[in-house]
Amino acid sequence: MSLLSVNNLNIRFRTGDGYVHAVNDVSFDIAKGQKLAVVGESGSGKSQIAMSIMGLLANNAEAEGEVLYEGQNLLTLPSAKLNRIRAKDIGIIFQDPMSSLNPYMRIERQLGEVVEQHEGLSRSDARKRVLEVMEAVQIPDARNRLTAYPHEFSGGMRQRIVIAMALICKPKLILADEPTTALDVTVQAQIMSLLDEIQRELGTAVMLITHDLGVVAGFCEDTLVLYGGRVMEAAPTLDLFDAPGHPYTRGLLRAVPNISDASASLAAIPGSPPNQTRAPVACPFAPRCVDAIPGCHQTLPELTGDRQQRACIRPVEELT
Repeated sequence: MSLLSVNNLNIRFRTGDGYVHAVNDVSFDIAKGQKLAVVGESGSGKSQIAMSIMGLLANNAEAEGEVLYEGQNLLTLPSAKLNRIRAKDIGIIFQDPMSSLNPYMRIERQLGEVVEQHEGLSRSDARKRVLEVMEAVQIPDARNRLTAYPHEFSGGMRQRIVIAMALICKPKLILADEPTTALDVTVQAQIMSLLDEIQRELGTAVMLITHDLGVVAGFCEDTLVLYGGRVMEAAPTLDLFDAPGHPYTRGLLRAVPNISDASASLAAIPGSPPNQTRAPVACPFAPRCVDAIPGCHQTLPELTGDRQQRACIRPVEELT
């Protein structure tokens, strides 16, 4: 049985110009202990899927479908019940640690109030748990830094604190939304190594949201590729890197720098992201696709396949 099962999820936002269709008919499953990557360029709907799981969508959002966590539909769950699941069973790592932390609260209180609220720990027991989790995420001199404020930490250390906050109740699932954004390459590697170590130690399932395919390759077992709010491809990560089956996935991989050939130029995907004020009636990637044929502009392809699924009407062998 899946830990999390998302079925036909649709998310749209009411605006002055009409509805914006951010997520369109997305389905996937996450098993216990699984590491799933959700990749795609900005505006593809990645973060909105995470917000719908956590019940943190904006007030002008409308969500349809199912987000089943251990059989409970989180989209229809009353706030009181959802609050008991958030942080305790499902943790989230936001992409900007500075805006995720309260600048006026000491780190001990920010982390401690989570376990006090969800597990009923006393102030002294909460302090012990905070110290344990700060040491687990490798905060140097953790005991003496409990009383520090967020601005007293570097960007990499603040990201570790946000990870500690997500882990402190030992959740079964962590949603990591761009956890290495704005960090330099060395710190990115440290953060991903830390997440991998914690995941293996606790057996926590992870949904990694990112646009960085380099991060995905070394961390996730399976990958979901989004474009225009729809799933373009879903496959085991190694299979997807070895033989990408969708033109969009191929475009993303071609845009990754080749360290073995410093003189090689990056192959950009032509065109612009789709206008999502209209629900898609054909392949959303067709206007930018170098392999598009007339039928691509008239047909909304379904996600088909077994081990490696793709939403494209053209056979793989015909793609360039």
